[in-house]
Order: sequence, then C-alpha cells, then structure tokens
Amino acid sequence: MKIMGMLKKVNRTLLEMQMGMLFIGLAAQAVGAFFVEKQGYFAASLWFGIAFAFAAVIHMYRTLDRALWYGADASKLVTRGYVFRYVIFAVVLVLIAVTQALDPIVFFIGYMSLKVTAYLQPITHKLCNKLFHETDPEPEPMPEEDVSREGE
Repeated sequence: MKIMGMLKKVNRTLLEMQMGMLFIGLAAQAVGAFFVEKQGYFAASLWFGIAFAFAAVIHMYRTLDRALWYGADASKLVTRGYVFRYVIFAVVLVLIAVTQALDPIVFFIGYMSLKVTAYLQPITHKLCNKLFHETDPEPEPMPEEDVSREGE
C-alpha cells in the first residue's frame, strides 16, 4: 500500500497523463510485435520516445506550476517552456535521424503519445478514480449565480 500512498501524492493530472502514455506504449508495442522485423530496434525507439514524452509532460507541469506565480509574465514563461521543449525534441530527432541509432519515425510516434494521451485523459481520470476509490466533487453554482437568479 506504500505505492498507492506515493501515487496519491503525485499531481493527479500528471499521473493520468503518464498512465495514458504507458497504455499507448503497450498498445504500440503489441501492434509492433506483429508487423515489425527488428523488434529490439522498434522497442528501443518507441520506449525512448515515450520516456522523452514523460520528461516533456513533467517539464510542462513544472512550467505551468511556476507560471501560476508569475502574474503578467506568465505567458512569456509558458512560451519559453514550449519553445524549449520543441527545440530539444527537434535536436534529439535530428540526432537520431543522423546517427540512425534509433528509428526516428517510431521515436516520433512514441513522443506523440503525449498528444494522444491528452485525448485519453478523461478515460484515465475515471480509471484513477476507481483505482483510488474516489469520486469527483459535484459542481455547485457560484454564489454570484445564486444572487442573480433571485431577481428573475
């Protein structure tokens, strides 16, 4: 149960995104098992891309978390973080393509698990709620909404 306690301390959205990336990676690995000749090359490329996506989502989380305290300069911080992530991604992708150490297309697919995971997040959110035996709070109207409706 120590693992569950540790998982509860992690930012929930970050955890849900990482769970989605693992799911995408496992699904891509399973599909690749049937269609790819060089299994090791494929797996290394895919999981390096997913690991890179893990790092990107952590960097994104930290950048957004810091931006909440920056006030007017928050957009500059977020833009700088965005540009940094994609410059690093482009450099790594070019290095992989030039050295042919990994398959650049499979690496790209692994990295794009970050994008697909954003769409899967509602599903992973429900899964995490079941895993942690939690429910989402019921939305309540804002106090201002109650006051404005009394006059109708």
